[in-house]
Amino acid sequence: MPIAAYLALSLGLLVLGLIGVMRRRNPLMLLLSVELMLNAGNVALIGFSRQWDDPSGQVFALVVMVVAAAEVVIGLGLTVAIFRNRTNLDVDELSAMKG
Repeated sequence: MPIAAYLALSLGLLVLGLIGVMRRRNPLMLLLSVELMLNAGNVALIGFSRQWDDPSGQVFALVVMVVAAAEVVIGLGLTVAIFRNRTNLDVDELSAMKG
């Protein structure tokens, strides 16, 4: 598979993630959109790794997956904590965390 296919897929995932972050107000959908953007980076890293026959891109992709898993755990924990106190999860109305 040529590198252009990997980059096109990566660009598509990145655009979908950006649209999701800009349009959605639900924190769960925001987390899913951020995951899409991180996976776009992973696809590009894997594509470059295959292109240059260097496994370091795959190692970086694995590191990105670990960071994404940690981000999801923290984000879901915050979302559940907020949902226990409120029934509405609109991120625009979450001003209680301003301090």
